[in-house]
Amino acid sequence: MPWGEAARVVRLEDCGPVRPFPVRSGRRFAPGWWCSATTGRLVHYGSGVMRTQVMLLDRDLSVTAMACRPVELSWRESDGTGVSHAPHLMARFSDGGGLLLDCAGRGEISPRLAHRADVMAAAARAVGWQYRVASPPEPVVAANLGWLSGYRHPRYRDTALVERAVRAFARPRPLIEGARDLGDTIRVLPALFHALWTGALSAPLNEPLHERVTVTAGPGEWASA
Repeated sequence: MPWGEAARVVRLEDCGPVRPFPVRSGRRFAPGWWCSATTGRLVHYGSGVMRTQVMLLDRDLSVTAMACRPVELSWRESDGTGVSHAPHLMARFSDGGGLLLDCAGRGEISPRLAHRADVMAAAARAVGWQYRVASPPEPVVAANLGWLSGYRHPRYRDTALVERAVRAFARPRPLIEGARDLGDTIRVLPALFHALWTGALSAPLNEPLHERVTVTAGPGEWASA
């Protein structure tokens, strides 16, 4: 199917991976499934860097759905060579637009990916989408978001408590002080972690989370990826 037509009529976020994610002997990280707080569905991923980017998309307030490798684009180079590329991730935005995303490590991307990235970016622009090659977040940010993601499930949502928390943290203050003012910390803290995940509260995620981390009401710099 021509890419322009596929982007318009196919709900790629509902498609499974076009290629399987193999389990390789000796690899530290195996494929798995991410339970998306955005959609309530499982998202298949093939590696640790893919899981991290799925986590970031799941927290992005502008994203409504995501999928791993749901589409493969094929084209011919100027010398007639056929090339195919399946971007690692696809996401749908609340305005109906889309994102194609490839996951990279911390070093420089390979010339092979750099060339394919140019083609993917042009294909995305042609249909009004975005494309990017995403490097992992800093380790402290990734660790903090990994912790908060453990409280992403709606079962940790307490609307009445969050409304009180927004008032309690109207001015920046240590997490534990606000938690104690709101009641039993064993009950309160999971709801506050959920609020930090959703952006109802914010904290500086580029430093380790601890009980005296400064928390304030409203989304901060790290509310979306």
